[in-house]
Amino acid sequence: MTVEATGAAIEAIRGAVEGWLATLDPGLRERATFPFEPAERFAWDYRPGDRAVLAIGAMDERQQAAAGSIVAAALSVRSAAEVAAIVSLEPSLGELQRRSGRPGFERRDPERYWFAVFGDPAGEGPWAWRLGGHHIAIEQTFIDGRSAGAAPSFLGANPAVVPAADWTGDRAGTRALTGEETLARDLVRSLNVEQRRIAVVDPVAPPDIRSGVGRLAELDGIPAGIRHDELERSQQAALESLVRHYVDRSRPELADEEWSRIVDAGVAALTFAWAGPLEPGQGHYYAIRGPRTLVEYDDTQDGANHIHAVWRDPTNDWGEDVLAAHYAAAHR
Repeated sequence: MTVEATGAAIEAIRGAVEGWLATLDPGLRERATFPFEPAERFAWDYRPGDRAVLAIGAMDERQQAAAGSIVAAALSVRSAAEVAAIVSLEPSLGELQRRSGRPGFERRDPERYWFAVFGDPAGEGPWAWRLGGHHIAIEQTFIDGRSAGAAPSFLGANPAVVPAADWTGDRAGTRALTGEETLARDLVRSLNVEQRRIAVVDPVAPPDIRSGVGRLAELDGIPAGIRHDELERSQQAALESLVRHYVDRSRPELADEEWSRIVDAGVAALTFAWAGPLEPGQGHYYAIRGPRTLVEYDDTQDGANHIHAVWRDPTNDWGEDVLAAHYAAAHR
């Protein structure tokens, strides 16, 4: 991907963000915008609950459409569709929870997703945009007309596979997220007995991802498993494709830049660990670790039909490594 193409892509994202901000009245704009450095920029969460920024439900149709243009400009076609599918699960999920008497059904609302902008997209300094809500936490940071980073990036789905029973509409059998499971399952099934002995670290999957929702990922307890250099060439390619699937949530020009950072750090250092049975329909988990990579996936809740899938860069979440280098160069 050329520098010119990447620059044009970032200009498209910046234009979409500025276009959305232009639709907001002063009161809404105040709720949606922050200086670049406050703690709010690091307040991301994939669980249901209120956010201290601007909700889709507070916007009119024109403003909502403009917010959707940010998603279309910043994410890949695949992941823009995944975001829409995740949001669309909320009403029916809430109805199922209400029927079963489970608490929290009132929070299942497609308007309970929040947008925020940090810094000034039209200015000279760094800036970022964020989309958050139940099962969505997307953040992208920019500086000097380039991408500083696109992590953390979280997508989840409940249900992972829409069941036929008790589901409203005609969506039975559909999935909001697919590759996160299928690519990993193909990889672990390709391992021979000795490789599985190393890669499958526990017969029981943990109840959720372990890296948490803090500014820094919690790395303790996240398994390593089998190393890239312990895999056959086709398996190495499969592992790289799985990591790339997460990186490719961003539009191609940004994803290529993120992938280059991972390659420069050394794909040979990647490791893959699986926990839980190999049979579909059973609770399972995997983790991928590397110098610029932390991927965690868990599908154990609600009868192993509830996905949590996150990608983080342990050295560059929030673009902090790139930003630090920028600031250091500016003060030489």
